[in-house]
Amino acid sequence: MFAVTAATGRVGGNAAKTLLGAGKSLRVVARDVGKAQAFADHGCEIALATMEDHEALTDAFSGCEGVFLVVPPSLDQPEDLPKARAIVAAYKKAILAARPGKIVALSSVGAQAVERNTISELTILEEELADVDLPITFLRPAWYIENAEWDVGSAKNDGVIHSFLQPVDRALPMVSVADAGRTAGELLMEDWTGHHIVELHGPDLVSPQDIANAFGKALGRDVGVQAIPHEAWDGIFRGQGIKDPEMWMKCLDGFNEGWLSFEDKGTIKRVGRIGVEEAVAALVGAHRG
Repeated sequence: MFAVTAATGRVGGNAAKTLLGAGKSLRVVARDVGKAQAFADHGCEIALATMEDHEALTDAFSGCEGVFLVVPPSLDQPEDLPKARAIVAAYKKAILAARPGKIVALSSVGAQAVERNTISELTILEEELADVDLPITFLRPAWYIENAEWDVGSAKNDGVIHSFLQPVDRALPMVSVADAGRTAGELLMEDWTGHHIVELHGPDLVSPQDIANAFGKALGRDVGVQAIPHEAWDGIFRGQGIKDPEMWMKCLDGFNEGWLSFEDKGTIKRVGRIGVEEAVAALVGAHRG
């Protein structure tokens, strides 16, 4: 039996599908039965638990060969990250009580950075679980190609995407959420002990210009890319409903300035299968559907 948190999300969902595809028994941890119904229809157990309820999480993780932990990202948290701390504390209590065979915890590229930003949620996750005497692998994917979903409309309608990553011709490691979820599922099924960090990137470095080109190919039209001026970021994010965008802006600065990057030393490297053209084509196809 394997337990997966956030299975209704993209990475968790792909991890769950990988385990099911291998014939493994699956327990989906969800706070809403309705959202997890598709998994129930495939014969999965559904464990009802919020991510802050360590007692319900303990029940969900008990008797499991492996557990996949996800801290849902939030772009709108104060610098001390109270919500992430509460989730991580509950996860830690639960795994110490349930003692599953192994844990794969979804982290991120740049989790080792000391400067506060939204990825610091996952710095907290890694730091708090560092002393847990169970096999744990922290999976650090690169920037997700699917972050380009916010550009589908403008690419289709206006022939342009808008990029916070700058300069737009600078390529950096990116990965598909499908590769991230598949890798998490594979790690859960592999034999290993101790604590590890796995850094995951796609088959090629990707620039915002490459993403625009991929949109152009998928849509059958020319698509350009425009860098969004830094001075406009705060207003844009507040207009999107983010009350305090400072941490998210700092995260974007980290990618643009290079201090949010892979650690390299003492880590394990894995390479995904899905390139930018395939990932962007899937985004376009999903919106057509």
